[in-house]
Amino acid sequence: MFTALDAPPDRLDQHERNFVEKIRAHGWFGTHVMPDDEGPGFIYTTGFWLKFNFPEVILFSMRRQTAHDTFWTIYRELDAGRRPPIGEPTDAIFENVTAVFLPVSSRQYPNYLGWSRWFYGNDEFECLQLVYPDRDGHFPWAAEASAEVRAAQPDLTDGNWQGLRKVS
Repeated sequence: MFTALDAPPDRLDQHERNFVEKIRAHGWFGTHVMPDDEGPGFIYTTGFWLKFNFPEVILFSMRRQTAHDTFWTIYRELDAGRRPPIGEPTDAIFENVTAVFLPVSSRQYPNYLGWSRWFYGNDEFECLQLVYPDRDGHFPWAAEASAEVRAAQPDLTDGNWQGLRKVS
């Protein structure tokens, strides 16, 4: 698979070289995007797909350091040969709550995964949204979920939280 790691360094600008060097040194890089008028902040990985053939991961509305630590947890799990389940709750990521990995629709890639798209040179990689519940344990697709958790985690699946939200 051809990636930006294969690009001649003199063809990359300083930001691109820094990005590539982080992936070369650590196996992945986390891109942090601040919240704005259009939505909550988020952070996503680049490098999991190349190193582990495991989808990149995007996480919304979490402090940068907490998200970074979460990605290191996932990285270590993958490095040990353990792959988290997709589409079902898992307690392997966070200490006190379950989380769910859901496939991100490729239609969402241009809006959220700019550096990963640049790194891979296309959209031929997979990405998962790591979704966590509210304080009462309700995921954003549950009718009982708080408005805060719904606003904090937009649905990047093919719709209806990958069919988990009941349509009335």
